[in-house]
Amino acid sequence: CRAAIGGGMDTERAYNISDLYIQKADVLTTQEEIRNLHTDMITFYTKEMAQLDKKRVYSKPVILCMDYIYNHLHEPIRIQDLADYVNLSSSYLSTLFKKEAGCSVSEYILSKKMEAARNMLKVSDYSFAEIGAVLAFSSQSHFGRIFKKETGYTPKEYRDRFFQN
Repeated sequence: CRAAIGGGMDTERAYNISDLYIQKADVLTTQEEIRNLHTDMITFYTKEMAQLDKKRVYSKPVILCMDYIYNHLHEPIRIQDLADYVNLSSSYLSTLFKKEAGCSVSEYILSKKMEAARNMLKVSDYSFAEIGAVLAFSSQSHFGRIFKKETGYTPKEYRDRFFQN
C-alpha cells in the first residue's frame, strides 16, 4: 500500500484496498490461504501501478510499447523490437515516445528496470546476481554500477536501508 502511494497511486484508494485485503486476511486460517491472498494482493497492486502510467494521454503505439516493456523487463529490449511490435520505424517511435512520455525509450526501460530492482531489493531475498539476471543485465557488476548511478546506493546499501519484512 505504501509503495503504491509512493509510486503515485491515490492515497485513499490505496488504503481502502489495503483495508479490504486486511479484512480478508483476518478470516484466513492456513498458510496456503495467506500465500494465495498475498499473491493476489501483489498482483492487484502491480496491475494498478502499471495502469497509472497509462492514465496520462498517450497514443496507442506508446501504450503498447509501455506494456511490452513492462511485460519483458526480464529480457533485453531494443528500440527495433518495439518498433517492429507497433509497426513504426524506430526513429519515428523514438520521437513519438520522447514527446509523449518525456523521456527516451532507453531511459524509460531503465527506469522500469530500476523500479523493479528497488522493489525486489525491498521485499525479496533474491541475491543481487539473481536480480540483475532476472532484469537482463549483462552481469552482477553491471547491474550494481547502474543501480548505484541511478539511486545513489549500491544494491546492498539499498537493501540494508529499505528492506521490508
